Amino acid sequence: MERLSLYVFLLLISISGFADAGSVGVNYGRIANNLPSAVKVVQLLKSQGLERVKVYDTDPSVLKALSGTGIKVTVDLPNEQLFSAARHQSFANSWVQINVVAYYPSTQIEAIAVGNEVFVDPHNTTKFLVPAMKNIHSALVKNNLHSAIKISSPIALSALQNSYPASAGSFRPELVEPVFRPMLDFLRETGSYLMVNAYPFFAYESNSDVISLDYALFRENPGVVDSGSGLRYFNLFDAQIDAVFAAMLALKYDDIKLVVTETGWPSKGDENEIGASLDNAAAYNGNLVRRILSGGGTPMRPKEDLTVYLFALFNENQKNGPASERNYGLFYPDEKKVYDIPFTVEGLKNYHDNRSPVNGGGGQQVTSPINGRGVSKSLTGNTWCVANGQVGKEKLQQALDFACGEGGADCRPIQPGSTCYDPNTVEAHASFAFNSYYQKQSRQMGSCYFGGAAYVVTQPPRFGKCEFPTGY
Repeated sequence: MERLSLYVFLLLISISGFADAGSVGVNYGRIANNLPSAVKVVQLLKSQGLERVKVYDTDPSVLKALSGTGIKVTVDLPNEQLFSAARHQSFANSWVQINVVAYYPSTQIEAIAVGNEVFVDPHNTTKFLVPAMKNIHSALVKNNLHSAIKISSPIALSALQNSYPASAGSFRPELVEPVFRPMLDFLRETGSYLMVNAYPFFAYESNSDVISLDYALFRENPGVVDSGSGLRYFNLFDAQIDAVFAAMLALKYDDIKLVVTETGWPSKGDENEIGASLDNAAAYNGNLVRRILSGGGTPMRPKEDLTVYLFALFNENQKNGPASERNYGLFYPDEKKVYDIPFTVEGLKNYHDNRSPVNGGGGQQVTSPINGRGVSKSLTGNTWCVANGQVGKEKLQQALDFACGEGGADCRPIQPGSTCYDPNTVEAHASFAFNSYYQKQSRQMGSCYFGGAAYVVTQPPRFGKCEFPTGY
């Protein structure tokens, strides 16, 4: 069977397992002097099927261009206006009137980001954050928009005291009582969500000697077992998000949802910026889109779909800092793609992660054994494909049915009375079928994915007396 058909099937079974799939949007930053007009940008968004956009201000030309498009918009109240919004309800009322009421509902503003990464702002605006959020909310109430428009504030992962392992995630203690408890109370009371900016690139760049590049780029890898929870992680992004979930759980706010307001990977960087390359950026963002649109959440919250905003729409030539800061864009200013990735389920049907042979695995390859399955060490360089039990029996069964049917896997050994029928579990049978398909496909990239229901191991799995083949 051709791999294209497999991708189509896997997308369908992935999405069918959840009430709603995740959502992908994009950040539209404008720190540049060579970008197309707002009207052209909106046309670009529509042509790419992007239905959500986040902006860093309330520029009238942008909000007017978005009018009548159906694109959902998150606007930003800048950090420098937090003091005024916190101290003066009249300022908050005026800001909402001028920047929200004047455009809504023709421009579908769905959220207001009050500040951005306030805790790392050198102007010490942290103490104004929650009062500003409350005053902006009061202004929305005054205009009867509080149910339609949510208020939150994006935090950087530097707000965490601990992030590894994910289950030990915790907020910085000096921020808990002054900021996080009152902010999380506010989010709970208003039915809003926590906004988080997460960049696996930064973690990989600083720890490339111990973090596998495949793990950072959503590629096939054996996974990493969280020593605290026992959950297995197959990508760094999920681990970072679960560290935030764990931090909220520690404060008893595990009912609050989360939106990833920024994430991305630079296509170019300075010589010392390890991992910044076009191939890696294409792999990270393309595989992230596939992971989000396939539906499902993180190991800690597996049924909670995520909304993610890619950073960023364009390369921005006037940003300060290292070269990477000017090279996060999905598009050049002339609207040509920096690399070709899809943004929709339809586009994913033709998507392939074209691994560059010169990139290798980057860093230490994690080869954690599969607990309780009699795994012995492989000295041959072979790999196998096994089921990911964390996705649930329903999704495993759907993928198993495909593998044994249209996928053409050899499933005779898992029939009643045959050598691999016992143990008679969906996970064991799916593992054998997935591996059969994987080996028949010559272990090609993407042939051990099954919508997140499978992963590659470097040690031979055994279920009961069943031995898994390494080739056909």
